Amino acid sequence: MANIDFSATSDLENLISQTKFERIFFLCGKKSYFLSGANQTFKKILKKKITKFYFKSSSFPEIVELKKIIISLKKFSPDLIIAVGGGTVIDYAKIANSIDVEKNLEKKIINNSYTLKHKLAKLIAIPTTAGSGAEVTANAVIYINKIKYSVESELIKPDYFFLIPKFVMGAPKKIKSSAGFDAIAQAVESLISKKSNLKSVTFAKKSLKISLKYYLDFLSNPTKENSFAMCLAANLSGKAISISKTTVPHAISYPFTSHYNISHGHAVSLTLEKFMKFNYLNFNKSDCNFNLKNRYEDIFSIFKVIDIYDFENFIINLKKKAKLESDFAKLKIDLSNDFNRIIQGVNLLRLRNNPINLKKSDIKTILLKK
Repeated sequence: MANIDFSATSDLENLISQTKFERIFFLCGKKSYFLSGANQTFKKILKKKITKFYFKSSSFPEIVELKKIIISLKKFSPDLIIAVGGGTVIDYAKIANSIDVEKNLEKKIINNSYTLKHKLAKLIAIPTTAGSGAEVTANAVIYINKIKYSVESELIKPDYFFLIPKFVMGAPKKIKSSAGFDAIAQAVESLISKKSNLKSVTFAKKSLKISLKYYLDFLSNPTKENSFAMCLAANLSGKAISISKTTVPHAISYPFTSHYNISHGHAVSLTLEKFMKFNYLNFNKSDCNFNLKNRYEDIFSIFKVIDIYDFENFIINLKKKAKLESDFAKLKIDLSNDFNRIIQGVNLLRLRNNPINLKKSDIKTILLKK
């Protein structure tokens, strides 16, 4: 179920006003809920409803806070959950709505032996960033001891999502820049993922065409039109990776977030062009059921570049225009000394989706290359 509309607040009001939704649990980011103007929108809608708000504190989804959310949810026993925020908020809501705090939960998530039960309540996801497309994906991220794991099931997908342009317009430029780049990276990675298919390719191509047209304007002069366009681009990239999953740039981004507190999209941007170049230069070693070189030709066409070197420069310049720092030293990341810690946090599931098999030595060489 989904609503995509410039005036989605009216549809949202109609849905929430249904009498079956009496107890509503809100999961939000404290800053984003007010900066986005969502507080004003919901103030008008929530009359005569019993509500409870949980404002998340962590910048990325962590197991300790997830347990607190699950306990708070069970205690309140809502018939509707509304997640208003970025990927962290929505991922928390997706997992908390379908899993219990049980003995050895961390171990079960790590070993992929967790049990997902029926949903506690209906879930509405409303993103305040145009990036991950978490409102339509069948997976969610959770960090345990600063290592990223995934909870994956069709059960955790939100029942409804709303793309409301005014909710993303007020986000700080730094957040918009990082989130928007994540949408671009997801779509690019989806196109070369071993799990990609015709459907995911269609979603990814549509997403990229929209992102490349509106991303920089959205950062410099956000309007209702370009904000909605970026919400749609993120949504489409989410649909693409829900099928294909992501590859190396995402796999290696997670330790940059957990250890150095670099926002997710920014962390992905650190290596996108590096690994895309490596994959292209080694396309004859590809381990996928499609022609990797042809997929790259599609990417070059969408980006309007000549070859992989032109693509590399395009991404480098795009990051500069978006003010996403790429210099590891300036980000206080010592790759040589910290490599072992970084490689331990790499998500192996995402790494396996890469069309070229990578060894640790390959990753180190690529990261350290100037």
